[in-house]
Amino acid sequence: MAGSSGGRPSIYPTLLYTDAKTAIRQLTEAFGFTELSVYEGEDGSVMHAELTQGNGAVMVGSKGRGGVFDAAMQGAGTTGVYVVVDDVDAHHRHAVDHGAEILMPPTDQDYGSRDYMARDLEGNVWSFGTYAPETTL
Repeated sequence: MAGSSGGRPSIYPTLLYTDAKTAIRQLTEAFGFTELSVYEGEDGSVMHAELTQGNGAVMVGSKGRGGVFDAAMQGAGTTGVYVVVDDVDAHHRHAVDHGAEILMPPTDQDYGSRDYMARDLEGNVWSFGTYAPETTL
């Protein structure tokens, strides 16, 4: 199966933003993502960006830049992404310090996770927590 080994994630949530540069800044500064690559068009729009967090990654781009994916996503709503972090409380404090909108403070869940929920500047919901189910079959 492709992507099942080699240290590379096999699933990449992909989000389009009206202001992708600001989104990238918030994701890196408030939520601790690392900018792996950013490719800009001649007009300064983000054609493609990759941000990492732990052993996972997301792809980010600008809305309205054309192409099949942009057309397919036209009119799409916001999305939700869950990100595993080691220290939920420290991560939460960092997000608060950078002005993130918190929807739920760090909370212990019945299924054993501790997590919190935040909304990015364009309405996407990001959950950060300790729940990391084993995916090996």
